[in-house]
Amino acid sequence: MTKKINLLAHLKSDFASGLVVFLVALPLCLGIALASGAPLFSGIISGVIGGIVVGFLSKSHISVSGPAAGLTAIVLTAITDLGAYEVFLTAVIIAGLLQLILGFLKAGSISNYFPTNVIEGMLAGIGIIIFLKQIPHAVGYDKVSEGDTSFFESGDSNMIETLLNSFNYINIGSIIITLIALTILIVWNKVPFLKKLKLVPAALIAVFSGILMNEIFIRTGSQFQISKDHLVALPTPTSIEEFKAMFLFPDFSIETISNSKVWIVGVTIAIVASIETLLCIEASDRMDPHKRYTNTNVELKAQGIGNFFSALIGGLPMTSVVVRSSANANAGAETKASTIIHGLLLLISVLSIAPFLNKIPLATLAAILLLIGYKLANPSVFKHFFEKGKYQYVPFIATVIAVVFLDLLKGVALGMLISIFFVLKGNFKRAYIFRKEEYHDGDIIHIDLAQEVSFLNKAAIKNTLKSIPENSKVVINASDTVYIAHDVLDLIKEFKQIRAKEEGIKVKLVGFKKAYNLDNTEEGQHISLKSSKIKKETEVLK
Repeated sequence: MTKKINLLAHLKSDFASGLVVFLVALPLCLGIALASGAPLFSGIISGVIGGIVVGFLSKSHISVSGPAAGLTAIVLTAITDLGAYEVFLTAVIIAGLLQLILGFLKAGSISNYFPTNVIEGMLAGIGIIIFLKQIPHAVGYDKVSEGDTSFFESGDSNMIETLLNSFNYINIGSIIITLIALTILIVWNKVPFLKKLKLVPAALIAVFSGILMNEIFIRTGSQFQISKDHLVALPTPTSIEEFKAMFLFPDFSIETISNSKVWIVGVTIAIVASIETLLCIEASDRMDPHKRYTNTNVELKAQGIGNFFSALIGGLPMTSVVVRSSANANAGAETKASTIIHGLLLLISVLSIAPFLNKIPLATLAAILLLIGYKLANPSVFKHFFEKGKYQYVPFIATVIAVVFLDLLKGVALGMLISIFFVLKGNFKRAYIFRKEEYHDGDIIHIDLAQEVSFLNKAAIKNTLKSIPENSKVVINASDTVYIAHDVLDLIKEFKQIRAKEEGIKVKLVGFKKAYNLDNTEEGQHISLKSSKIKKETEVLK
């Protein structure tokens, strides 16, 4: 039975967390919209719907949804190919409905098969990206939008080149504001009195300090003042008509509905958005200090409904997002109320305080994200998996590298493949226990088979049987084995009946059953041995 969530039980901590997430999400919504080639307001719509609608419907306590950086390339290409943003919105409507169907089909259960080391590798990789991407913003070089998380950027440049190039365009004012913000963020959590002020998060004080410092620079005519190009750029409608004009609606014409390209884009977004959401949900559950688990099937339904309503009023497609979720967890969120609050704050900001928010230096927000990135890619995480051995560390570090240099999905896919390879390799070795007992009249080789011996173990057993010297005594014990693949049984029988006789090897088979089945049912019996043979082979070897 699922415990009912009281959204008001932790209002102080949840409001503070929602405020922090709002500050992080605001530039990301705008940046991702810009990187996607979509109207800036579409990113805000997606953030609002992701916060309020998905936040309300989701069962996740930590996860925060909004426009996703992982979809920017798909969105940019789709808008260009489809020819109009309104047509693209129709594809997102289709994607939302498909996600809803996937939720009812319980497709969310695939998230249970993501290994912990791969999920942690994904988080660390994203942390490195966030950290490196924010350094240019911290020094006042804002060439690349906040929403861009890819290694290869526009033109021929890449993330490292942009990072190095940023030091040629240093803005002293931005550096001062970044350092002040970092100091506040670090010191705030170390002073007991300040830590108790849950309604006043450090991030809010850091933002106000950034605005105040820049206003001082401007009013004193300082050369350190920060221009509009380096501030938040939230759309500011001056009338109701302008506000209404910011909303765009899907094209439901027969021509659009019958366009195969629209359906292909819809299916693509549904699959990619669903996978990213499931990955981020697993990551969010890992970040939850209470280690609560999210119903991923409900999450897919929530995301589907969210994408449907987002596209209905002109918003971008959304997923659960690691950056927002990690900011939420780090800020001390207890329930999904923080997610809903962040969505409400985004809505209020558009309607009332946009001019004030446009005074926020990007350097201040960079300071917040720098700390988030560091916490995600903390060196202690790398040390932890290194100490666990290569079977844990190699998939982890491979995922990290691939996420940084490729993208999230490719990184996770590589980590999964390596993990599967190690599982198979380990399975080969766990097929049996090999031991040798020494006696005065000769050694006896014991091969004790594992509980389950599949075709994957054939190679290992084959190599072992191949290495047995002539005139040996061998006991192959299957007393504890509940399943043996037909391939392995044939291998053992051929060894005993042919090679053993030719090379003078005495073989005893112990504990072999008349039949083996995979599902332990009578109907499932599909591998059998001749009973006459088995009885003779269970005699004591002399």
